[in-house]
Amino acid sequence: MHTVFFALLAAGAGMCIALQASANGNFRKNLGDNPLFAAYFSICGTILTATLAMLLWRPPAPSWAMLRSTPWWNWLGGPLGALIVLAGAALTQRLGAALFIALVVGGQLLASLLLDHFALMGLQEQPLSAGRMVGALLVVAGVLCIKYL
Repeated sequence: MHTVFFALLAAGAGMCIALQASANGNFRKNLGDNPLFAAYFSICGTILTATLAMLLWRPPAPSWAMLRSTPWWNWLGGPLGALIVLAGAALTQRLGAALFIALVVGGQLLASLLLDHFALMGLQEQPLSAGRMVGALLVVAGVLCIKYL
């Protein structure tokens, strides 16, 4: 039961990414074709939303020792998230939502396979198998279909 629920949450997150990219792409167009301002204002919305959540739920703050002991790569999430927002703002209107998201998913899948195979960034090892490679090739085939058919 939990697996289905978590799968639905992940699918909902994917829908949010497509909606976000489309909104930011249109935002860029409405702000004088400037993806930097679209990304900036979108991230301001993210900060406001996170701040509101913190005020509502009031989670206990991590200690300074916990923050200092965090691996350096844990801090990449914010800058990488900003790059994703910027890419959506800059590219969705030019590529279309489906092709942009298909390419994003293809990139996510490639990086995920490498992260899993080499057990990077705290993940458990998930060796690259024939089935996983076929799945990745099917995603690439899907990207090609979206682009050319």
